[in-house]
Amino acid sequence: MKRKLMEILACPIDKHHPLDLHVFDEKSEVVEGIITCSECNRFYPIIDEIPHMLPDNLRSKDEDLKFLKKWIEKLPEKVKTQGKPFNLENN
Repeated sequence: MKRKLMEILACPIDKHHPLDLHVFDEKSEVVEGIITCSECNRFYPIIDEIPHMLPDNLRSKDEDLKFLKKWIEKLPEKVKTQGKPFNLENN
Protein backbone atom coordinates (compact mmCIF):
# COMPACT_ATOMS: atom_id res chain seq x y z
CA MET A 1 0.00 0.00 0.00
CA LYS A 2 1.29 3.42 -0.83
CA ARG A 3 1.47 5.76 2.18
CA LYS A 4 -0.22 8.49 0.12
CA LEU A 5 -3.43 6.41 0.17
CA MET A 6 -3.85 7.40 3.83
CA GLU A 7 -4.80 10.91 2.67
CA ILE A 8 -8.10 9.64 1.23
CA LEU A 9 -9.01 6.63 3.39
CA ALA A 10 -11.85 6.91 5.90
CA CYS A 11 -13.28 4.34 8.28
CA PRO A 12 -16.00 2.36 6.47
CA ILE A 13 -18.04 2.18 9.71
CA ASP A 14 -18.10 5.75 11.02
CA LYS A 15 -16.48 7.62 8.09
CA HIS A 16 -13.83 9.14 10.41
CA HIS A 17 -10.81 10.71 8.71
CA PRO A 18 -7.84 10.77 9.07
CA LEU A 19 -6.97 7.25 10.13
CA ASP A 20 -3.74 6.14 11.81
CA LEU A 21 -1.14 3.96 10.09
CA HIS A 22 1.08 1.50 11.97
CA VAL A 23 3.71 -0.08 9.72
CA PHE A 24 5.13 -3.51 10.59
CA ASP A 25 6.96 -4.31 7.33
CA GLU A 26 7.83 -1.85 4.57
CA LYS A 27 9.81 -2.04 1.37
CA SER A 28 8.94 0.40 -1.43
CA GLU A 29 5.38 0.25 -0.09
CA VAL A 30 3.74 -0.80 3.17
CA VAL A 31 3.73 -4.61 3.03
CA GLU A 32 2.23 -5.40 6.45
CA GLY A 33 0.64 -3.17 9.07
CA ILE A 34 -2.66 -1.92 10.38
CA ILE A 35 -4.84 1.09 9.88
CA THR A 36 -6.74 2.20 12.99
CA CYS A 37 -9.72 4.45 13.59
CA SER A 38 -9.39 6.54 16.75
CA GLU A 39 -13.15 7.15 16.87
CA CYS A 40 -14.52 3.58 16.90
CA ASN A 41 -11.34 1.61 17.80
CA ARG A 42 -11.57 -0.54 14.67
CA PHE A 43 -8.45 -1.84 12.99
CA TYR A 44 -7.93 -2.85 9.40
CA PRO A 45 -5.01 -5.10 8.50
CA ILE A 46 -2.67 -4.45 5.61
CA ILE A 47 -1.63 -7.81 4.18
CA ASP A 48 0.65 -8.22 1.15
CA GLU A 49 0.38 -4.46 0.43
CA ILE A 50 -3.46 -4.56 0.40
CA PRO A 51 -5.53 -2.76 3.05
CA HIS A 52 -8.48 -4.90 4.11
CA MET A 53 -11.08 -2.21 4.80
CA LEU A 54 -14.10 -4.48 5.27
CA PRO A 55 -17.16 -3.89 7.44
CA ASP A 56 -17.50 -6.14 10.51
CA ASN A 57 -19.97 -8.58 8.96
CA LEU A 58 -17.58 -9.43 6.11
CA ARG A 59 -14.52 -10.02 8.31
CA SER A 60 -13.16 -13.37 9.42
CA LYS A 61 -12.56 -13.64 13.15
CA ASP A 62 -10.00 -16.41 12.66
CA GLU A 63 -8.03 -14.43 10.06
CA ASP A 64 -8.06 -11.23 12.12
CA LEU A 65 -6.93 -13.01 15.30
CA LYS A 66 -4.18 -14.84 13.40
CA PHE A 67 -2.95 -11.49 12.05
CA LEU A 68 -3.03 -9.90 15.53
CA LYS A 69 -1.10 -12.79 17.07
CA LYS A 70 1.50 -12.64 14.29
CA TRP A 71 2.23 -8.96 15.02
CA ILE A 72 1.51 -8.91 18.78
CA GLU A 73 4.88 -7.31 19.59
CA LYS A 74 4.26 -4.35 17.26
CA LEU A 75 0.55 -3.75 17.88
CA PRO A 76 -0.61 -0.65 19.74
CA GLU A 77 -1.90 -1.66 23.19
CA LYS A 78 -5.35 -0.28 22.40
CA VAL A 79 -5.72 -2.65 19.43
CA LYS A 80 -4.71 -5.63 21.58
CA THR A 81 -7.24 -4.88 24.31
CA GLN A 82 -10.02 -2.79 22.74
CA GLY A 83 -9.74 -3.37 18.99
CA LYS A 84 -12.96 -3.96 17.08
CA PRO A 85 -14.48 -6.13 15.82
CA PHE A 86 -12.00 -8.53 17.51
CA ASN A 87 -9.15 -8.19 19.98
CA LEU A 88 -6.75 -10.44 21.84
CA GLU A 89 -8.16 -9.76 25.30
CA ASN A 90 -11.76 -10.84 24.70
CA ASN A 91 -11.17 -13.81 22.39
